[in-house]
Amino acid sequence: MSDAQARIASIVNENDIVLFMKGTPLFPQCGFSSRAVQILDHLGVAYESVDVLQDMEVRQGIKAYSDWPTIPQLYVKGEFVGGSDIMTEMFQAGELQQMVDEAGVAKAG
Repeated sequence: MSDAQARIASIVNENDIVLFMKGTPLFPQCGFSSRAVQILDHLGVAYESVDVLQDMEVRQGIKAYSDWPTIPQLYVKGEFVGGSDIMTEMFQAGELQQMVDEAGVAKAG
């Protein structure tokens, strides 16, 4: 496992919810990342974000880690959920709220 893969695994496993995104929650750098942040904020959950634009190893490594080609990527309790489109579909169907409730994820403070 590469250093980047080990760092990614550590981040994913140490946080209930992790969003690998372009930019930050306060300043998303693409529309898909912005949509992902809006969904998580609407759910009112605490989450960790990782700006892949700040680390090219993580930017490439996360794609291999999840075997998913695009960013953003959402993880809940160590499990890969999907990207912005999947998050949107799950949110609209009420499935994302159910997932975070069942996972016992902390609410945002």
